[in-house]
Amino acid sequence: MSVPASQMWATASYVLKQKLSGRKQYPLVLMLEPLFRCNLACAGCGKIQYPAHVLKRQLSPEECFRAVDECGAPMVSIPGGEPLMHPQIGEIVEGLVARKKYIYLCTNALLLKEKLHLFKPSKYLSFSVHLDGEREHHDFSVCREGGYDVALEGMKAAIAGGFRVTTNTTLFDGADPNSVRRFFDEMMDLGVESMMLSPGYSYDKAPDQSHFLGRARTRRLFRAILSNRKSTWRFNASPLFSEFLMGRRNFACTPWGMPTYNVFGWQKPCYLLQDGYADSFSELLAETEWANYGTESGNPKCANCMVHSGYEASSVNYGFGSVKGFFGMARAFVFSSYKDEGALALLNEPVKPIHSYNPLVQIKSPESGQA
Repeated sequence: MSVPASQMWATASYVLKQKLSGRKQYPLVLMLEPLFRCNLACAGCGKIQYPAHVLKRQLSPEECFRAVDECGAPMVSIPGGEPLMHPQIGEIVEGLVARKKYIYLCTNALLLKEKLHLFKPSKYLSFSVHLDGEREHHDFSVCREGGYDVALEGMKAAIAGGFRVTTNTTLFDGADPNSVRRFFDEMMDLGVESMMLSPGYSYDKAPDQSHFLGRARTRRLFRAILSNRKSTWRFNASPLFSEFLMGRRNFACTPWGMPTYNVFGWQKPCYLLQDGYADSFSELLAETEWANYGTESGNPKCANCMVHSGYEASSVNYGFGSVKGFFGMARAFVFSSYKDEGALALLNEPVKPIHSYNPLVQIKSPESGQA
C-alpha cells in the first residue's frame, strides 16, 4: 500500500466533511516552510536565492503550531530550504505528531543519518527524500557530486530504524524516461514506501532557466514514464493527478488546496508564486484574487505549470466531488498499469542530454550552506 490505511481514511473523511459542509475552498496539505536555508545550491531551485539576512530567519515551533492549527489541513509538508538544518525541527515534528497531522518532512537526506535521533518512528511521520533520479542525474540536478550516495545512506538508516520513507522527484526537460523507470525499481528494492513525481516549475530566480518543461512536453514525458507500469511500483499521489500529468485528464488549478506558510506569512497565491503575503489563513482565502492564477487565467507565470501544489488537490477534489469523479478515482486505483503501445514507442526515442548547464558544484560543508 502506498500510504497507511489510517492516512487514507483521515484524508478521505476530511474531504467528505468539506464537501458535505458546502466548502468550496479548503486546504488539503499545508506547505510549512520553517526556513529557506539549505546545504545544496540546486540549479533549478529559487528558494535559496534570498539575501543572507532572510536566509538566517526561521519560524519558531510556536509559529509553526499556530499556522497548522489555523489552517486545519490533515497533512503537513515541511519543505525549505533544508528542514533538518532547523535547530528545533525535532520539537516542531513532535508537536505536529501530537496533533495527529500526517507529516512529510522534505529533505535532501544529507543530514538525515546524523539527525535521526531527534525523531521517533510514527505513522504520522514520513521522511520525503528529494531524489531526482539515478545517481548521475541526481548529482547533476542538485549540483553536488556524491549527494545520491549520502542520501541513500540516510534513507537506509531511516528504514532500518522503522521510519516511513518516501521519495520526491522533480523532472526537467531532457529527463530519460528509461532512467526514471530504473530509478523506480531501485527505490522499491530499497524499501521505500512510495514515490512522488512532479514536473519542475520555472522559478524566476532559478540559475538554470533552460530545462523547465512546457505542458506538451510534460504530458509526453510522463506518459512515457507512467504508462505500462510495473505492479511493484507504489506512488504517493492521487492516481487522478498521475493521469493529469500523462495527459489523460484536465484540471483547473486550486492553489488554496496546498497553501504555504513561511517566515513572511501566508504566501499568495501558492508555494511557487510570491505575489504578496497575508497575515492569516482566512485573509489569504478572502483577499487573494484567485481568478488571476492557473492556466485558464492567462497569467504567463502559470502557463506551463502542472505541479502537484496546484493540481493534486484539484484531482482529489474532483474524485470526491461527484459520482463520476469517485468512480474515475476508484478505477484509477484498480486499473493502474495503463497499457499503452504508443508510450512504449516513446521509450525508444533518443533523449536530449540534460548535462549541459554547468559543472557539478561540490558543497564543502553540509552544515554551512555554502558552495
